[in-house]
Amino acid sequence: MAGEIPERQALIDHLKNLLIEGLRLELSPQDIGDTVAIFGEGGLGLDSIDALELVVLVEDRFGVSIPDEEAGRRAFASVSVLADYIQAEREKR
Repeated sequence: MAGEIPERQALIDHLKNLLIEGLRLELSPQDIGDTVAIFGEGGLGLDSIDALELVVLVEDRFGVSIPDEEAGRRAFASVSVLADYIQAEREKR
């Protein structure tokens, strides 16, 4: 479905900006690869406090729930995975 790709890319771009602004990162959106790990080795260098802030930002901004640590670990694997998670949660409604 051709309509899904631009919408998904717009969501990915929005998420990159949310990461930068919400967590006060000194990066540009181009510095964040779609599939780069958000946390952990080789990631953006975020810590557990950043994770809590990101959960609140995503839940507030997109109206989706990240109910526990395991869901968060899956959702925050990368910006691309987070976009898929948000889209899937929105489709459940």
